[in-house]
Amino acid sequence: MPAAHAASGARSRRARGESEEALGARAANAEYAERRRARGPAPRRGARRTAGITRYVAGVPAALYLFVLALKLLSASAPHVSALFARLGVDGVVNLIGFGWLAAYASLSGSPVAALAMSLLDGGAIDGRGALGMLAGSRMGASFVVLLVGFIAYLRGRRRPDGVYVGVLALLTTITIYVPATLLALWLLGTGWLDGPSAAIPSGWADAPGALARPVVRALEARLPGVLLFGAGVSALLGAFAIVDRLLPNLDPPPERFERFARHLRSVRAMFLFGALVTALTMSVSLSVTMLVPLTLKGYLRRTDVVPYIMGANITTFLDTLFASLILNAASATPVVLAEMLSVAAVSSLVLICAWRPYVRGLLALGHLVLSDRRALGAFLAALAGIPLALLFVS
Repeated sequence: MPAAHAASGARSRRARGESEEALGARAANAEYAERRRARGPAPRRGARRTAGITRYVAGVPAALYLFVLALKLLSASAPHVSALFARLGVDGVVNLIGFGWLAAYASLSGSPVAALAMSLLDGGAIDGRGALGMLAGSRMGASFVVLLVGFIAYLRGRRRPDGVYVGVLALLTTITIYVPATLLALWLLGTGWLDGPSAAIPSGWADAPGALARPVVRALEARLPGVLLFGAGVSALLGAFAIVDRLLPNLDPPPERFERFARHLRSVRAMFLFGALVTALTMSVSLSVTMLVPLTLKGYLRRTDVVPYIMGANITTFLDTLFASLILNAASATPVVLAEMLSVAAVSSLVLICAWRPYVRGLLALGHLVLSDRRALGAFLAALAGIPLALLFVS
């Protein structure tokens, strides 16, 4: 009887003229509601609040210590990384864009790779222009996780391509904004205009966590070869970001309040600010942009809403990297982050004000072309692998 009732309800909704997309969104909403009911009753508010406070009290200092320790270990291993780059022929901005891009693929996140770039700059393995290239590459590769999540949702769901489409749009938006922004940032970094403001930033507050990490760094530096020292730094860095991810609220699926709030955001400016705010709060563009997949599948966001959200997220994603630059040598690292962050903001603002309609139409048309058949999607995926590899080894 329930199945027959559901079938008759579906026929009546079709009779009322509801589209297949609306029916798919309704079915996805019912699926998420069933998953929430399957979790059982929520724990009492008092116990949940106490557990949350305990988790933050223990987790925040641990994440901060691991983060500082990782930056110092990676800085100490910078001479060995520099020798490795020399043997591989990795030299200059273009090569390091490819390296950062591929490293973001491997870690499924751009933040650890961006922090690594700041540490290598602090240790002298790369210069400011190389660090900026590696930073830009890390952000272009970070959007790959959205495509991966969308593809998994496609395989596990009702074969609706919206999740894959969001991943394609995330990559296209990021690449088309970051290419001109990185060129602008290289010019801005060369002018030296940001050196004065960066040198004026007080950095003494970072001495205390650095002093706590220094004995461990010295002990490991004296006992470990360069490769293992670098591996220890990378492990500590990934551990710090893992703790931060555990401290952040679970947004898969997004909470009901978040969904209702996102449903009311329909203007381009609102979505732009929304993406910037969510990324600033989560400190992870991978997390904030990945949330677009379930929101789009459930019909809360339109495909056109995805582009301004990603543009806003791509600006505030630099906040954690800016924090890393302040812990290290702010005089050399902070101008790199500010140059890229300001350039991305400038290019995004110019597109929003002067060329929004042709830009978004071009992206949507390109996204449809990529998903038009398997050969087009295969060519797109081959380009995602081939472009950073070509940049890495170009002479």
